Amino acid sequence: MLSRVADSVFWMARYVERAENVARFIDVNINLTLDLGEELASQWEPLVATSGDDQLFKKKYGAATREKVLKFLTFDLENPNSILSCLTAARENARTARETISSDMWEELNRFYLMVRDAVRAGVCEGDYEFYAQVKRGSHLLIGVTDATMSHGESWNFARMGRLLERADKTSRLVDVKYYILLPNVSYVGHSLDLAQWSAMLRSASALEMYRRSRGRIAPTPVVDFLLLDRDFPRSLRYCVSRAEQALRAITGTPAGSFGNSAEQQLGRLRADLDFTSIGDIISRGMHEFIDDFQTRLNAVDERAYTCFFAAAPELSSQRQEITQ
Repeated sequence: MLSRVADSVFWMARYVERAENVARFIDVNINLTLDLGEELASQWEPLVATSGDDQLFKKKYGAATREKVLKFLTFDLENPNSILSCLTAARENARTARETISSDMWEELNRFYLMVRDAVRAGVCEGDYEFYAQVKRGSHLLIGVTDATMSHGESWNFARMGRLLERADKTSRLVDVKYYILLPNVSYVGHSLDLAQWSAMLRSASALEMYRRSRGRIAPTPVVDFLLLDRDFPRSLRYCVSRAEQALRAITGTPAGSFGNSAEQQLGRLRADLDFTSIGDIISRGMHEFIDDFQTRLNAVDERAYTCFFAAAPELSSQRQEITQ
């Protein structure tokens, strides 16, 4: 498989997942505002922090207001992580990998992109609830079409790995923002506002029903444990990293318990650490410190994946190095 095509498929999936996550965060924040009132629930600046684009936003818009944040995260093409920018990039990556993806995937992604582009042209308000619901549905539909119409070989596994790494990154950012930014004042701990925000965080990850089924009452520590370390929930850090490693091993053919390149080594270490840590260990270390380290290590996985698979001169596996020598 050409490295150029692998790179395009990987980033196509990542950009679609990124667009969906931005829509999730906005959707839940709008609902939180409706439930609690603008004065208590106007938590718009943390949404920009979740995307990691604080500096760009402040440079262009200044103070964070509802209208400015929604415009920046939804339709602003100067923001590379806006919904419209992500789908534009996903479509371009799909176009360059056209010979690898199925026609159904290409048509569905085009439909998805045109829906968002037409919303801009029609003057759809950035705070329109139904629009963000459509973005989420569009992403889910594309994932389903991908799984149903694409052979589950190298290309499919590159798309799967990209989607899962992106999802892990966004879940970690969501937890970090809630833990350190969303709560306005320590006096709110245990207050109805605090519980509403923890519920909102679970809804952002479509985790509320699954959390209640497995953990029961909403409380900070069990919520964080569920989103970080649950083995079976498809948006937890542990699940995403373990399934991304499975996808990577399916690409390389490397058996479990070993590694053939530095990307597998980095991802395997990260998966093992998540498997053998506990929420108590994380809290005693410091939530922000843990997530900051996780994101740094996830970035290292991205860098090694680029070097091993997507660069002009990809890194050879240890087995291939022995043969060439």
